[in-house]
Amino acid sequence: MTALAPDRTVAPQRASAGRLAFGGVLRSEWIKLRSLRSTVWSYLIVIAISIGMAFLMSLSMVNGMNGGMDPASAPAEQQAQFVLQSSVFGVYFGQLVAAVLGVLVISGEYTTGMIRSTLTAVPTRLPALAGKTAVLFAATFVVGVVANLAAYAVSSIVFAGIDVSASLADPAVFLPILGGALYLALVAVFALGVGTMLRSSAGGIAAVLGIILLLPTVLAMIPAEWAADLVPYLLSSAGMAMFTSATAGPSGDDFGFWINLLIVLGWVAASLIGASLLLKRRDA
Repeated sequence: MTALAPDRTVAPQRASAGRLAFGGVLRSEWIKLRSLRSTVWSYLIVIAISIGMAFLMSLSMVNGMNGGMDPASAPAEQQAQFVLQSSVFGVYFGQLVAAVLGVLVISGEYTTGMIRSTLTAVPTRLPALAGKTAVLFAATFVVGVVANLAAYAVSSIVFAGIDVSASLADPAVFLPILGGALYLALVAVFALGVGTMLRSSAGGIAAVLGIILLLPTVLAMIPAEWAADLVPYLLSSAGMAMFTSATAGPSGDDFGFWINLLIVLGWVAASLIGASLLLKRRDA
């Protein structure tokens, strides 16, 4: 009898088949993101807040804002700024929802234990974090664009009653709308990094909201020049200036869009770097 030689290619084939490519990671993270009820409700709330705040803000402007400037008598360029201000006003509140969602995307997996399955499928770990980051950023940016465009439509309808309008084809109008959506997406990614480091829904949400809301207030209350100098470099300050500087007009301390974007990206990068280091070192 002749003995059959063992097939040595089976084990490598199984090993390669068990590896999840980055495209598979993206599909997996997209399925998980859209399957969460918190995701659906968070994005619906962002859209509802944008529409509601735009309606209230534009209605207040149309009615004179307690004796303020009448938009109908303002120059054409300034009329467009009135419409734009009310269109992006909801981002002030939408950033809080995006921050909470960013934390829950990762902390929920630690709470349920799903993170073990995720890291087993992606043993190198960092591609899993990169996949979550890419999917969360893209989804939040798209929702932000939809929310701001819906807010612009509502504002335009309200201002049309006094013959005030702003063309969406104007870069001075369209770019800040995109800037507001970009900021929402970056806030969500920043919160994802914080949530990965803390691995707790309550702790992550408290930390992110503290950085966005509490830190600017604390620095504003300190009667020192260094505290005032730090305020423009905060995440929320630079993020808001990304899309509101165009609506408020130029000022002496305005960094402009690109400098403010770099500041926000610095916060996001610090969050993701810390998350990557801890994700590699700690057990699931």
